[in-house]
Amino acid sequence: MADTVVLVGALDTKGADFAFVKELIEGAGLATLVVDFGVMGEPAFAPDVTRAEVCAAAGGDLAHLASGGHKDEAMATMARGLAAVVSRLHGEGRLHGIIGMGGSGGTSLATTAMRELPVGVPKVMVSTVGGGDVSAFAGTKDITFMPSIVDVAGMNRISRAIYANAAGAIAGMVGNRAAAGSAGGDERPLLTASMFGNTTTAVGHAQGILEAAGYEVLVFHATGSGGRTMEGLISDGYIAGSLDITTTELADTVCGGVFDAGPERCLAASRAGIPAVVVPGCVDMANFGGPDTVPAHYRDRQLYEWNPDVTLLRTNVAENRRIGEMIAAAVNEATAPVIVLVPKRGVSMLDSEGERFWDPEADAACFDAIRANLREGIPYIEDDHNINAPEFSGRAANLLLEMLK
Repeated sequence: MADTVVLVGALDTKGADFAFVKELIEGAGLATLVVDFGVMGEPAFAPDVTRAEVCAAAGGDLAHLASGGHKDEAMATMARGLAAVVSRLHGEGRLHGIIGMGGSGGTSLATTAMRELPVGVPKVMVSTVGGGDVSAFAGTKDITFMPSIVDVAGMNRISRAIYANAAGAIAGMVGNRAAAGSAGGDERPLLTASMFGNTTTAVGHAQGILEAAGYEVLVFHATGSGGRTMEGLISDGYIAGSLDITTTELADTVCGGVFDAGPERCLAASRAGIPAVVVPGCVDMANFGGPDTVPAHYRDRQLYEWNPDVTLLRTNVAENRRIGEMIAAAVNEATAPVIVLVPKRGVSMLDSEGERFWDPEADAACFDAIRANLREGIPYIEDDHNINAPEFSGRAANLLLEMLK
């Protein structure tokens, strides 16, 4: 039986567009299943899952929504219903890939459902906002966005070309995924590690130790989205253990930097109940864009132009104290073994003796705050090396291995 691509969209206003894409996908040898989430006009063709079913999945009243006076309620209800329907289809083995097309409203609805699917399930969104900042629509999932160029509002020579590319993209993704699955996959338990340019040496060394012990290590760049994605995978239950050696995103939360992953950063491992080693790594720096983007109230602080597009702010004593409190609060929620490991000789490459960000007083403020706020029973270990020293990264990896046993 052919794998199935699920098409989600408003068949009242986008019916011709979806009919064209449906035909192309089926022409590629795949089955299709169409879900209609329109609420106003009649669908252009009969879907496999009706708008009434989508609305009912959210406990809504379609007649009430279709009156036209409740657009915000309609959007929220149909988004919840679509997410429930898509999750059910995937659970039943009837969804092997998903594609949506629409404007900002349709994009919001379709991607709400896509974000409910596991990483690795092919997801394509043809969108009028596809060429802009789509981070809010993507969340932490692997959604492929394709700018529609023209509005998704009927067939023309531009839309035909875009839709043909989109159909080919989702068909290729689903086909490649099936081929990859038949070839067999890596069954090693998964671990996560957080990394920054200033901890690359540490993570590379620890990764080698962990993989030699039979684990597969997924490394995430701590750029805000990287931390959120890492923690999303942990929350989704994919991960056996966490080496959170680069918690720098907390510095951006405290200082208003561009790599802010949100105040709940570091909490996923605690809530998921997996072993974790947590390190105050690269908390000496908050990140901004080019030098002219640094807020005025930081201009007299110690800054470092890492590259033309990234300027680092050296965090001070007060900021480090707050970061330490946040780390302790996250670790305190742990329901599985957890260890806090502290590099006494610097938390980054720049925070080494003689380097630009070397500031033992600021580092100590973070370390002291962690120790003072950590609940009883959680090991707090100070190591007299820089974070990138092999003695430190090796110790971090081996501590995690001991907990995993």
